[in-house]
Amino acid sequence: MSMTCGQGLLKPLISAVSARSSHSSHSYLSTVSVFKLFTKETPTQVSAARMATSSGADNKTNPAKVIDSHLHVWASPEEAAGKYPYFPGQEPTLRGDLDFLLQSLEEAGVDGALIVQPINHKFDHSLVTSVLKKYPNKFVGCCLANPAEDGSGLKHLEELILKDGYRAVRFNPYLWSSGEKMTNDIGKALFSKAGELGVPVGFMCMKGLNLHISEIQELCTEFPSTVVLLDHLSFCKPPTNDEESFAFSELLKLSKFPQVYIKFSALFRVSRMPFPYQDLASLLSQVVSSFGASRVMWGSDFPYVVPECGYKGGKEAVLSIANQVPLSSSELEWIMGKTVMQLFQGQWVP
Repeated sequence: MSMTCGQGLLKPLISAVSARSSHSSHSYLSTVSVFKLFTKETPTQVSAARMATSSGADNKTNPAKVIDSHLHVWASPEEAAGKYPYFPGQEPTLRGDLDFLLQSLEEAGVDGALIVQPINHKFDHSLVTSVLKKYPNKFVGCCLANPAEDGSGLKHLEELILKDGYRAVRFNPYLWSSGEKMTNDIGKALFSKAGELGVPVGFMCMKGLNLHISEIQELCTEFPSTVVLLDHLSFCKPPTNDEESFAFSELLKLSKFPQVYIKFSALFRVSRMPFPYQDLASLLSQVVSSFGASRVMWGSDFPYVVPECGYKGGKEAVLSIANQVPLSSSELEWIMGKTVMQLFQGQWVP
């Protein structure tokens, strides 16, 4: 994919901060109607157009799409034995091959996805690249930043974006050398380059937002043109103590940076309850109130979601939580696909 069409696409989005719509101006979805909007008797015929009850006439001719903002794909054991080996010590215990992914998307009525480079292949992007080339209209790629101290990761990032067509990059802070932060010279060079090339940076704060909030704030302040995606609610669970309450409040405060977006993803990782993860309703309500639905996006974290509640269950949980908030049909449409489609314009044409 040429970067000619990719550069600058994100700039209008940085200044367009959408506040949450007034409850009085929207009709809300009942538990029954929410599931009707996303499910049919035949799962493969699911249409996200039915999310928006207020504009049914338009949606019949221009259906909205359901896009998963966060999932992974990796080689089958057979592929790993040949062309696409796993990184030593990172052999997966779950099935995550392309055929299984396509089957899961079809059954759940999901139209496309952002594929995040899995740690199972670490910096070898050849498997994901092959998937992107095979299904260019279905998938977008998010590569993995290599913060090597020799700076080689910067050239690799440029190649992945300019040559292989990746349109986002993930910062895994635990790949930095011990004692180093994402705000070191290498981190800032990578973050700045991402903004220059017009690709968002996703942060994975698996060990807690408190450990990384100052780094994220510094990078956002110094490089306001680089769009940021916060994976999995930045791993903020429903607070049970002061430290957790502080972390979530810091997450909400990041809404002051117009370039920051939230992934309401991997719900099984951040909920303290079993499926359908109803304790996340309050968190989602506050996130939407702070960021606006147009800066929030759903993600499954496939294939890790499969043994937890199934891929389709991961999607249905969002609908159940949205009904509990409750969200308007318009807000739900943003979260289920419109936000990520706006970020990666031209990818999933309605």
